[in-house]
Amino acid sequence: MRSNLLAFSIVASLGLAQLAHAAEGMWVPQQLPEIAGPLQKAGLKLSAEQLADLTGDPMGAVVALGGCTASFVSPQGLVVTNHHCAYGAIQLNSTAEKNLIKDGFNAPKTSDELSAGPNARVYVLDQITDVTAQAKAAIAAAGKDPLARTRALDAFDKSQVAACEADAGFRCRLYSFSGGNTYRLFRNLEIKDVRLVYAPPGSVGKFGGDIDNWMWPRHTGDFSFYRAYVGKDGKPAAFAADNVPYQPKHFLKFADQPLGADDFVMVAGYPGRTNRYALAGEFNETADWTYPTIARHYNAVLKLIEDAGKADADVKVKYAATAASMNNVAKNYAGQLEGFKRIDAAGQKQAEEAQVLAWLKQQGAAGKPALAAHAQLLKHLETGRSTRERDLFVNQFNNTSAVGSAITLYRTAIERSKPDAEREAGYQQRDLPTIEGGIRQMDRRYVAKMDQQLQQYWLEQYVALPAAQRDNAVLNQWLGGSDANAVKALVGKLGGTRLGSLDERLKWLTADRAAFEASTDPAIQYAVAMMPALLKQEEQKKIREGESLSARPLYLQAVADYKKSQGGFVYPDANLSLRITFGNVMGYGKDGVNYTPFTTLEGIVAKETGEDPFDSPKALLDAVKAKRYGGLEDKRVGSVPVNFLSNLDITGGNSGSPVLDAHGKLVGLAFDGNWESVSSNWVFDPVMTRMIAVDSRYMQWIMQEVAPAPQLLKELNLAK
Repeated sequence: MRSNLLAFSIVASLGLAQLAHAAEGMWVPQQLPEIAGPLQKAGLKLSAEQLADLTGDPMGAVVALGGCTASFVSPQGLVVTNHHCAYGAIQLNSTAEKNLIKDGFNAPKTSDELSAGPNARVYVLDQITDVTAQAKAAIAAAGKDPLARTRALDAFDKSQVAACEADAGFRCRLYSFSGGNTYRLFRNLEIKDVRLVYAPPGSVGKFGGDIDNWMWPRHTGDFSFYRAYVGKDGKPAAFAADNVPYQPKHFLKFADQPLGADDFVMVAGYPGRTNRYALAGEFNETADWTYPTIARHYNAVLKLIEDAGKADADVKVKYAATAASMNNVAKNYAGQLEGFKRIDAAGQKQAEEAQVLAWLKQQGAAGKPALAAHAQLLKHLETGRSTRERDLFVNQFNNTSAVGSAITLYRTAIERSKPDAEREAGYQQRDLPTIEGGIRQMDRRYVAKMDQQLQQYWLEQYVALPAAQRDNAVLNQWLGGSDANAVKALVGKLGGTRLGSLDERLKWLTADRAAFEASTDPAIQYAVAMMPALLKQEEQKKIREGESLSARPLYLQAVADYKKSQGGFVYPDANLSLRITFGNVMGYGKDGVNYTPFTTLEGIVAKETGEDPFDSPKALLDAVKAKRYGGLEDKRVGSVPVNFLSNLDITGGNSGSPVLDAHGKLVGLAFDGNWESVSSNWVFDPVMTRMIAVDSRYMQWIMQEVAPAPQLLKELNLAK
């Protein structure tokens, strides 16, 4: 791999060894040699240079799933990740009669493994290339017109990706760091045949359910196994019966030294988004409106799904993954809001920003461009605020299954008529398999009556808006009124769509634009009517993005320069690219209670109620009662460890990330944070932030004593 081991331009001259908090920071691999001192002080036994080798051991074993992280753990393409990361695949293969969510799954032979779905992917990092100079030159050449700047970056992105993907089997992506101060092109081997190998029963994989989500103490066996397959030629290929297991260059070994309190641990993964360098005004908008509003509506929708699921097992199974995702978001937002108050996050953000602005004013003429950039970003924030309620409700309605599929299919037809390089991102030739996969998967995640309930809910929110905000002309025309009868009539009309049929959706997947515009299907007619407004909204967003392309990097450079002047440090916000975070196993204190860093098997029994979500398998309860530890107990805790805490800095997207010890061996999987940590997406709290991981010894114990998988234990070199 030809990785450019260059530090970010905004941090190249900073004293990165002087960390504000030992465990804070989602470091890009290129920065690791610069923080070798803190890594070794924390306990790392490997060299920082070895970790920076992204195709070496152990980093070459870490892979992305597209929203979660995973890692190879055998030479035969076996992949371990979280149960909740595999939940979509588990749900996709479940029916009311054969419910893998409840019963779990174990493939005794490779021939018994199940497809994780047409859109399941394993991305193996192959190469990172710094293209900052070229990206900035392309933007600058577009001049000052904001729309032209956005389009120039988009054209640059597509040309880079097209060249990167010239060799079949690769998936490439251009990442922007620090608001556009750095651009890097990532090339990944895209494995398209992913199969479900093993999942523990739901009462293990989701023990504690939504009640324990984000909570400590925790006792969840959040792990599952996939296997990556390729064609007989060793190259990525779509699912086929004669494909063969992928043979990775590197795979992780389970730790041979027991993990204990204060031990060094690190995580390599693909964290989603953090906002630690966001403006104070952006934080306030999120805390005062976005989080409470979305959490409130998601909880209301969850109640609809829950009630429908009680009466219809088909709804319960088909909407299980949707409900789990929405619940996770709603609870996360509630936790963040609570955390914001506890640490006075608003006050901290305001004070930090005031210090930067005051410092810029002291710079005289040199500080004026960054001050103007700050003012421009505030203007963008105000523009979006005026239509936020309308946009939320209309967008959610447009994303319900039947309506959403009609919009996607029509937009695909529009874009297909253009040369590939001119198509909108997400609708190019490279994206068509993913679109088709989504169209196919809808069958397993759609019930017409439930979809109509969701349509009705979002329409009811829209018509309840004040008249001045209820200004979507197309939707108003289709509603023909603003009362319950109008909503009911529109939902009933859209209920006449034929897009609930897979064959019908596949037919429209290859239809041309004229066919859509002549259609009598109500959902398609709605999509055709709404499309001009959606395209206009998209263009307005691109104009704001073009303005930000100059304002955001300029202001964030000033933030970095200010931190440098104060002896501080900078690491970029998370953006779904590969990061490393490190620290130590440790508990924490709250309200006079000191939480120890490990939970044990006996804690599961203590929580047991016999009812979901605290209804463990009988085999588990019997084994604990008999103290059948299988040689996996740790004398320091007096039992088999289940979950453990550490002070690592993670966020969504890190789920499934391998937790490695000082020697780079697998000791667990990251799957959650404590309730007090979720606000760290915006303001890092070193005192209370803790990562929750499932201990590898518990994973082994489940496969040995509860839901036996001797073939996997043998493959993992863990068989007794």
